Amino acid sequence: MRLFPLLLLAAAPMPGSAAAAPPQAAPAESRPAVLTPVVVARYPHDPQAFTEGLLWHRGHLYESVGLEGQSDVRRVDLASGRVLARATIPAGMFGEGLAVWKNALISLTWHGGVAYRWNAATLARIGTARYRGEGWGLTTLGDALVRSDGSATLTVHDPATMVVRRRIAVTINGKPIDQLNELEAVDGAILANVWRTPYLVRIDPASGRVTAVVDLRAIVAEVGLSNDIEAVANGIAWDAQGRRLFITGKRWPTLFEIRLPG
Repeated sequence: MRLFPLLLLAAAPMPGSAAAAPPQAAPAESRPAVLTPVVVARYPHDPQAFTEGLLWHRGHLYESVGLEGQSDVRRVDLASGRVLARATIPAGMFGEGLAVWKNALISLTWHGGVAYRWNAATLARIGTARYRGEGWGLTTLGDALVRSDGSATLTVHDPATMVVRRRIAVTINGKPIDQLNELEAVDGAILANVWRTPYLVRIDPASGRVTAVVDLRAIVAEVGLSNDIEAVANGIAWDAQGRRLFITGKRWPTLFEIRLPG
């Protein structure tokens, strides 16, 4: 059951509405903070890109794009949105999340159970690895990769072999939250898109608890693609050196640099 909208409203009623108490209110200290991002800059983004993964690595923006027959991994010029280089994911595979390990990019496939490895400099394919289950989002956290599969559980993998190390049960106000999609590690926490919602959640990887909800409703409204049910927010990249956070979505014409309060 999708509990996220109910739990979010319990934590933060919409402005101008009456604050209705949930049937079983969670203790105040367990409720996540609700953060409204500030847009720092806007950049062009390929409006045909069915964005599944986004990352920043050594001064470059990388993106993985989905849909069978259209999936690829690409290096993109931030300022113009122009594709500088791309590698095609084999036909029949639906490209998904993207992460980096050392100087290799690792991309998932939705139903294929194959993780492709790419040379980050040339985008040449350099290997594959297998995993069980669906592939949605992927990020690098310390010495491990963390994968989402649309459920309320994140899977932690060995980056060299994709062997499972452990699993993280993700909860908000003590309840499981599913539909976790694109992932990005930021300062030891994990940010995740919640599929088909205008929200990100910030997850403590040690406990699995959602510690903050990022409200993207104003940005989604600015993009203005409500007539396309697939044009959802999806794509998070963190430039750790420059302290810049980027977000975009599937078929969005804009990539946003945002700043979170606090």
